[in-house]
Amino acid sequence: MKQVAIAILYQQGKYLLQLRDDIPDIVYPGYWAFFGGHLEANETPEVAVVRELYEEIRYRTSDVTLFDRFVFSPDVVRYVFYAPLTVTLDRLDLREGWDFALWTPDEIRLGQRYSDNARQVRAIAPPHQRILLDFLDRIAPRLG
Repeated sequence: MKQVAIAILYQQGKYLLQLRDDIPDIVYPGYWAFFGGHLEANETPEVAVVRELYEEIRYRTSDVTLFDRFVFSPDVVRYVFYAPLTVTLDRLDLREGWDFALWTPDEIRLGQRYSDNARQVRAIAPPHQRILLDFLDRIAPRLG
């Protein structure tokens, strides 16, 4: 079973998503999704998500909290963490993906958004939208 660690980064009531590269042999090509990735050998989910955030957007944080563990199919376990995004987007360095943006709860519920880089509307990967909607119901009200 594959194990991945992904991050919900939030800032002022908005949530950071990346537009995945539009490459056919990756999971959810051309969809909006979370930053994160596979756990390496002997790596905990928490260490993996911190590493992935640095590798993908050069964001350093150790302030990650486990939201939940999701198994939507028998072959993938997703460990979902959340953390505040404490810098402006121009301070991030996108190293994986096509685009990134802060989404409002209404945009998350709609499930799609325009990308300036792609020059078209793209959808959120279905499991990531489900996770975000769950997060909006269970955790977001406590974040203030």
